[in-house]
Amino acid sequence: MAKRIFKWAGAVFAVLLLAAATLVVWLTATEYKPEPVESAAVREGGRKPLAVGDSLTVASWNTGYGGLGRDSDFFMDGGKDLAPTGEQELTNRNGIVQQLMAQGADVYFLQEVDSDSSRTGGIDQSDWYYTILSNSAAGPYSESYALNYSCDFVPYPLPPLGRVHSGVQTFSAFPMDNAQRVALPSPFSWPVSAANLKRCLLVSYVPLEGTDRELVLVNLHLEAYDDGEGKAAQTRMLMEVLSNEYEKGNYVIAGGDFNQTFPGALEAFPIQNEGLWTPGVLENGILPEGWRFACDLSVPSCRLLNRPYDPDPAGNQFYVIDGFILSPNVELNSVRTLDGQFAFSDHNPVSIQVTLAKR
Repeated sequence: MAKRIFKWAGAVFAVLLLAAATLVVWLTATEYKPEPVESAAVREGGRKPLAVGDSLTVASWNTGYGGLGRDSDFFMDGGKDLAPTGEQELTNRNGIVQQLMAQGADVYFLQEVDSDSSRTGGIDQSDWYYTILSNSAAGPYSESYALNYSCDFVPYPLPPLGRVHSGVQTFSAFPMDNAQRVALPSPFSWPVSAANLKRCLLVSYVPLEGTDRELVLVNLHLEAYDDGEGKAAQTRMLMEVLSNEYEKGNYVIAGGDFNQTFPGALEAFPIQNEGLWTPGVLENGILPEGWRFACDLSVPSCRLLNRPYDPDPAGNQFYVIDGFILSPNVELNSVRTLDGQFAFSDHNPVSIQVTLAKR
């Protein structure tokens, strides 16, 4: 009897080992491997030209794929949830687009926008946002989109996450010339890299009337769950891209989810538990002379997803990890984080009003 049990146990183990090996081989063969720089699709639109001396508003929001609203937690942050219900996703998506339309910004940077994922029922959120915003009172908008996560089967956790196709999306009330997907360095090695995110910058170009210069819009979502080296390497590359564009004479606005706290943010919202997720730290020293951060330290831009949102501020871990970097020729007039009480995402939207300086 003992021999029979060991024989069957060995057979089961061999089958599981073969299945795991087959999955790794398949994931490796089908791994998303974008080029260092690729053209990103641009949908034409935009209702007005832009010129040096003009002012504009830019809003950034990590939408959490419509799955990380007030009632949600997340397994990577110490919670339990893996994916939203269909009802939750629809409620969050409707709430997100209503807040976007209420802001009426000239430019939107959105992160974590699904185009075809199991966790959001295969809904193309990117197309849905484009349709709604372009037909809103503030529309039409030109639009660009780039994948930063593309895997037909993510095998973790249990039950597995399944198919994920998600990315970053930029809307502009001004016509875009073109857009590029610029790959960022990844901190993950094989085989983990085969089913992991492929972070990128979505760089969109808006011509400035009467000049050969451009407004360069850089939408970003940097590494979250690494040892810190990935975020640091990606930030260094980000600054190289921004500096290169400024040296061409362009105006540069970069914004999104840095997954790093801005200078002064830890004093405003200190880390309460070092054992839970902790962001990296952005230092003023990374910016060349004349460049500046734009963030609002009076309102948190993100909450930890170890539990559903608690209306009592003492029951939450907050961060300021969403904001902007501006080139010296972009003047900051105002910056504000909308306190949405994390109703539809684990992030609050952040907006700035800037002027393209005549210099």
